[in-house]
Amino acid sequence: MAGLMIGYIPYGVGDVIQGLAGTGDARIAAIVREVRLPRALLGLEIGAALGLAGAAMQGLLRNPLAEPGLVGVSASAGLGAVVAFHFGIATATSWGLPVSAMIGAGATTLLLLAIARRTTGTLTLILSGVAISSLAVALTSLVLNLAPNPYALSEMLLWLMGSLKDRSMDHVLLILPFLLAGGMLVLLAGRGLDALTLGEDGAQTLGINLRRLRATVILATALLVGGAVAVSGSIGFIGLVVPHMLRPFVGHEPRRLLLPSALAGAALLVLADVVARTLPTNQEVMVGVVTALLGAPFFLVLVLRTNRRPA
Repeated sequence: MAGLMIGYIPYGVGDVIQGLAGTGDARIAAIVREVRLPRALLGLEIGAALGLAGAAMQGLLRNPLAEPGLVGVSASAGLGAVVAFHFGIATATSWGLPVSAMIGAGATTLLLLAIARRTTGTLTLILSGVAISSLAVALTSLVLNLAPNPYALSEMLLWLMGSLKDRSMDHVLLILPFLLAGGMLVLLAGRGLDALTLGEDGAQTLGINLRRLRATVILATALLVGGAVAVSGSIGFIGLVVPHMLRPFVGHEPRRLLLPSALAGAALLVLADVVARTLPTNQEVMVGVVTALLGAPFFLVLVLRTNRRPA
């Protein structure tokens, strides 16, 4: 409701309800239904996807510093998007940008799935993800450096910052199948994530197939994060911050953290978007910048606390 009420011109609850129903002032109805509603729904979807993926990755890797971008899917989706800008695919069709981003995410997912099937160690998977992410970032920088004109470069940079503005219901519907499929896979992996708290040997003793569990979580993360990046650009720190905010309230069982992380991630991103659109600046601040400003200090505090813990 805050996402629908707050904007350049604030509206009351009654105006929003009438706008959603298509009654009342036609201008208010158009703004609420065609501008603010898709933006709020997309914030809910993307926030839920990133929060859920973050909780799943931290459970899989048994590392409180893990986050969805660690496996390189986010960076690869960003690479696919800037390639679409570079070659004009993004302007040729409305589906060019998200499809290119999903192709980048999908290629990385296939590579990670192949690695997960060939290894039994989590460290190899982490290092592979870091290497893929670094390569994707380097290639993205190369594409930016070779941008055909200043306008294309500006579009690439603004998209990489992450934003929910100028989106439509088409984008809301585009991410929905990926969110549902990825969410179902994560929930199915909940028992295996709980078993991993006993260590890999303990999980195998309980009958957990570690290769299958890793492949399931990686595929789910790719669907969730790849779908999110495909329509909004890179929005960081939601998947890192949200599980830590909720863990003291739900305990340390990864399965109990999954659904609350999705709900809290949705709420946090919509509120961050409200902050982004209401800051008193000449140009609207990108929501990815807001989440980075909030998440980076949190990450630093978390690292310092982790280092102070006894071995």
